[in-house]
Amino acid sequence: MAATGSAELDAIVARLAGTSDPKRRYEYVLWLAKGLEPLADAHRQDAFKVKGCVSQVYVVAQLVDGKLHWQGDSDAAITKGLLALLIKGLEGLTPAQAVAIDPGFMAQTGLQASLTPSRANGFINIFKMMQAQAQALLEPNTGDF
Repeated sequence: MAATGSAELDAIVARLAGTSDPKRRYEYVLWLAKGLEPLADAHRQDAFKVKGCVSQVYVVAQLVDGKLHWQGDSDAAITKGLLALLIKGLEGLTPAQAVAIDPGFMAQTGLQASLTPSRANGFINIFKMMQAQAQALLEPNTGDF
């Protein structure tokens, strides 16, 4: 199993990859969703909305002392869990580290085999938006995305 560049993300991928039962994977994703902090209404705007998701998904990156901190929310439990997985996995990375993560880790989780095509697409779109926000924070003179 290839390392992503994030120890936390590697641990999540290993946990999911080590589970052959799709139901157990879903339970873990739903458990992650419950741990996501509520998102302030001020962040529920188009600039933070993930495009290409059937659900309403918002994700916001902040750069504090050179490290990324994430917030987000979704109106669908599974999508919220996928978002929570990515937030947990990318939390505390530098923008350069987040941008460098290969999306191939998603296939290693085994989740995509049991996700509907629209949810699998949403998972990818959330990740791409997080990388785009991290990329924007690589530029000088920025604090919040």
